[in-house]
Amino acid sequence: MPGGRLTQQERQQIALGLADGLAYAEIARRVDRPTSTITREVMRNGGPTAYRADLAHRATERRAHRRRQTAPRAAEAPPQAHGRDAEAVREYEEVFTTVLMASGMTTMPARVMASLTLTDSGSLTASELVQRLQVSPASISKAVAFLDSQGLVRRERDERRRERYIVDDDIWYRSMMASARSIAQLVEIAREGVGVLGPGTPVAARLENIARFLDFVSESTARAAEQAREILRTKA
Repeated sequence: MPGGRLTQQERQQIALGLADGLAYAEIARRVDRPTSTITREVMRNGGPTAYRADLAHRATERRAHRRRQTAPRAAEAPPQAHGRDAEAVREYEEVFTTVLMASGMTTMPARVMASLTLTDSGSLTASELVQRLQVSPASISKAVAFLDSQGLVRRERDERRRERYIVDDDIWYRSMMASARSIAQLVEIAREGVGVLGPGTPVAARLENIARFLDFVSESTARAAEQAREILRTKA
């Protein structure tokens, strides 16, 4: 299996595979690379719908150039915990952030979420996030407010009375339940519209179909989240 950076020809093969609707595993087999390499490459460079071989190649060259410029400063950085490869961790966090953005999250909440998720403690203060991400306190505050509204972080005070933002094993359960509640609100407003716009009219029929579909999705999401949490807790 070849190592090193992807070549421009390999990137063109990736682009062709994406255009043909191939899975990452199949593209990886065709270029004789690990599936994880293909996943990182695509998500780092716009995702499956926006990936362009030439742009990806130039972006990689720019990143390599920046790393060479900052190499002396990076050499002074403290070692990673558990013997981790600092560059591999940085690249993984970049891909993780991109995947969160592809799911609909905006840039700063995605960066904060990735930072929290990829720390061993799963917990950081606002000042730690500011230092880690090199952004303003206001940006962190706004991102955390969004994540909190989605049930993706919780807040607590530490022994020094600092507010800490935490991700734990229940974050995705809480997020799924928040999503189910939001969908249920859409169901309610769609059914309210049936009465306002007149039962038996085309628009009322459309709203009723929306309500029935989303009602099923909301109930299924909540039920699946409950079942998953119960099963995983039992196994643990």
